[in-house]
Amino acid sequence: MNTATPAQGHPAWSLGGTVVRRIDEIVLPPQTGPWLLPEATAEMIDEAAWLRPDFADGGTLLLASHTFAVQVGGLRVLVDTGIGNGKARANPAWNGLSTDYLRRLTDAGFPPDSVDLVITTHLHTDHVGWNTRLVDGNWRPTFPHARYLTSRAEWDHWATAEMDEARRQMFRDSVAPVRDSGQYDPVDVPGQGREVADGIRLVPAPGHTPGQIAVEVRGTDRTALITGDSIHHPVQLSHPHLTSCVDIDAEQAVRTRARLLEQLAGTDRLLLGTHFPDPTGGTVHTDGTRYRLRPEPGTATPPSAD
Repeated sequence: MNTATPAQGHPAWSLGGTVVRRIDEIVLPPQTGPWLLPEATAEMIDEAAWLRPDFADGGTLLLASHTFAVQVGGLRVLVDTGIGNGKARANPAWNGLSTDYLRRLTDAGFPPDSVDLVITTHLHTDHVGWNTRLVDGNWRPTFPHARYLTSRAEWDHWATAEMDEARRQMFRDSVAPVRDSGQYDPVDVPGQGREVADGIRLVPAPGHTPGQIAVEVRGTDRTALITGDSIHHPVQLSHPHLTSCVDIDAEQAVRTRARLLEQLAGTDRLLLGTHFPDPTGGTVHTDGTRYRLRPEPGTATPPSAD
């Protein structure tokens, strides 16, 4: 049973009246990088010396699983829900987890009963796991009072896609119970994005999956963009052409990544990577003909007030 966890704490970034908190689940094992980004060579990592020590250990890419919690306009919003506990998964690193994620979420001021909105950037195993938890032998929505959102394009794709047994199992334990409770709400996300709450906008980010979204969070001082899997690792700033082994449309994923990086570069907009290890966030800057991340570690903040 995998119980590996990151360092304790609830790093957070203040955007001015809005705080984004990182809720840790697990540090992913070293073999994740070569599996996920197989074309990321040691030479590429060497070319981006800024990746060390935070984002690479020698020639090994470092990755993590976490979610983001935001209190905005009186709403408690959770972006993605990680891998989840006690679930049968083909990936050994994700199988049968037993982490204290829910305690960390609660300690950060977001007990499950208080969450109003859950946004899933896409319907992959490591982004929907805490959608549900086991109650009396049945998978039940973890956030009983929340509206769960994903893009309609994402929802419609998986409704007709050919799925192997591992993915069907994920849908049975982490998606179908929320659908059956009436809490899942697929929404249209046009090219300009869609505002779903005051200061929360869904941004189209297709490629990794057909309907993937990134999530823009606006405060009074600045804006943050939560990547989903449009950018898996900071090495993809230096080498945006690097694609994931699980990208459904790799060429579209590259175009999406290029567009997002171009929009972020040279601004004070914060990039928050869903799988970036600590320090997780930063601003995007040009580095010759490439990009780099200038890390901006989160700071400890008190829990959200009621």
